[in-house]
Amino acid sequence: MAVKNRLHRSELAVPGSNPRMLEKAPHAGADVVFLDLEDAVAPDDKEQARRNVIDALNTYDWSRCSVSVRINGLDTHYCYRDIVEVVEQAGGHLDTILIPKVNGPEDIHFVATLLSQIEAAKGLKPINLHALIETAAGMDNVREIARACPERLEALVFGVADYAASIQARTTNIGGANPDYAVLTDPFEDGHRERHWGDQWHFAIARMVVACRANGLRPIDGPYGDIGDPDGYVAAAKRAAALGCEGKWAIHPSQIELANQVFTPSEQEVTKARRILAAMEEAAREGKGAVSLDGRLIDAASIRMAENLIAKIDQIQARQG
Repeated sequence: MAVKNRLHRSELAVPGSNPRMLEKAPHAGADVVFLDLEDAVAPDDKEQARRNVIDALNTYDWSRCSVSVRINGLDTHYCYRDIVEVVEQAGGHLDTILIPKVNGPEDIHFVATLLSQIEAAKGLKPINLHALIETAAGMDNVREIARACPERLEALVFGVADYAASIQARTTNIGGANPDYAVLTDPFEDGHRERHWGDQWHFAIARMVVACRANGLRPIDGPYGDIGDPDGYVAAAKRAAALGCEGKWAIHPSQIELANQVFTPSEQEVTKARRILAAMEEAAREGKGAVSLDGRLIDAASIRMAENLIAKIDQIQARQG
C-alpha cells in the first residue's frame, strides 16, 4: 500500500471521553484530528470513550480532515480491544492509528499484523500507522522503528512530555524552553556576560527527523502545554519547522491556526521557489549547464527544495479550494 501524502500541518488532539469536543472536531480546521483513547482519558472512562469514538467515526462527516485514533499503550489490557473494536466497527472511516510509546519495531509489527487480520476479515482498505517516539528506548531505536513497516507507517511524532519523563529531564513547560538550558558568553570588558537560551529538544527532534526523511516518513512535533501562550507555541513550531518537521500537535483548538500558519509556506517563499524553477527551465531551454538567480548560483539542492515547497503549496491550495 502506498502511504498517502496527506497534510500534517496541524494535528488536533480530542479526548474520546468528551462527546461535545468529538462533535466539533471535524470542522475545527485541523489537517488531522486524532481521537484520543490514551492519556486524555481516565481509566474508569476507557470503555465509554471507545464507544464514543466509534460513534463519532460513524456519525460525523470527516471529509474536511484526516482522522486518526490514538490507542492505549501496548503494555495495557485496553490496547487490543481498542484496535479490534474501533477498526471492526468503524475502520472504514479511519485514516490512521496512532501508537503511543513505541519502543521498538516489534511494536509496529504487532499493530500492523492485527490490523491486517481485521482488514481481511471485514474487507477494509489498509489503515496507516503513526508512531509516537516518547521514550528513551523509542529514541534509541528510532531508525529501526522508521524502517519497520514501509507499507503502513506514515509518520513519527515526538512526544515531548513522556520523553522528558523517560529520560528524567528537568522541564518547566511541556514542549517549551527551559532557562537552565542556556550558555553564558565570555565576559565583556565591563565584566558583563550575556545569557542565551537553547532548545532543549533540538537533538531529539533532529534525530527523529533524520530517521523519518531517510525512510519517506512525515516528522511531526508534539504538544506545547501552555495553551495561554500563543507566542511560545509559534516559537516552538518554528523551531520544529526549521529542523524539518512538517506539522505540530494542537492540544487546544486555538493552536490549530497557529500551526497552519507556521507550516504553510509564505508568499515570499513561494515566489522565490517559482522563480528558481522558472530560471532552471530557462537555462535548460538555452542549453546552459549552470543556473543563476539574482547573481547567485542555484544548485541541485536549491531546485529540490523549491520543488518540494511548490508541491506543498499546491497540496494546501487543493484542499482549500
